[in-house]
Amino acid sequence: MPERGALLTITVDITPEVSAALARQAAERGRAVEAYAASLIEDAVHPPAAHLAPPAKDMVELFAPLRGLNLDFERDRDTGRDVAL
Repeated sequence: MPERGALLTITVDITPEVSAALARQAAERGRAVEAYAASLIEDAVHPPAAHLAPPAKDMVELFAPLRGLNLDFERDRDTGRDVAL
């Protein structure tokens, strides 16, 4: 296992299509393919904390992004049918 702060070299087998897309994306950002690929791996391992939303306080807040979809959050008043046990 590498020491803390030591570089690790890995080899990844990818298709030519993925390689071309990776090269295109790196060029769009003005970066070398290797540096861009390394940044993608680093982002996957250490996602930015800003993207993590705090937990919802209640069901309405949890489903707030779905507003406008005509969802009804009211409790059904029907108690159902009687069951003989």
